[in-house]
Amino acid sequence: MINYNGRNFVSIENTENGEVSSQTLFKYKQKGHIISATYSGGEIIQGTLIGVVQDDCSLEFRYNHVNNKNEIRGGKCVSIPKILPDGRIRLYEKWRWLDAENTEGSSIIEEVVG
Repeated sequence: MINYNGRNFVSIENTENGEVSSQTLFKYKQKGHIISATYSGGEIIQGTLIGVVQDDCSLEFRYNHVNNKNEIRGGKCVSIPKILPDGRIRLYEKWRWLDAENTEGSSIIEEVVG
């Protein structure tokens, strides 16, 4: 099982209807199968996510944040991990807004070290 605890990620790709950018930093924590993170940067003032690590190391979670327009946004996401040659993790994400917009998107976030 991949341990996500203490790992940090930034976005390297996102669909146009997403608010996460390369300026958004995700700080992951894990306890058992429970995953959580805080995130901020770019359009995101402050965000949190909570979910579970599946047996195949994929993530299923819900996210909520306040953007720079002071809007509360939230949705759900499934992330599929890939271990890069240097040992870092890349997550391929499929997400959906669970608010009035109710649109889907995809993104890729990648672990940053240091």
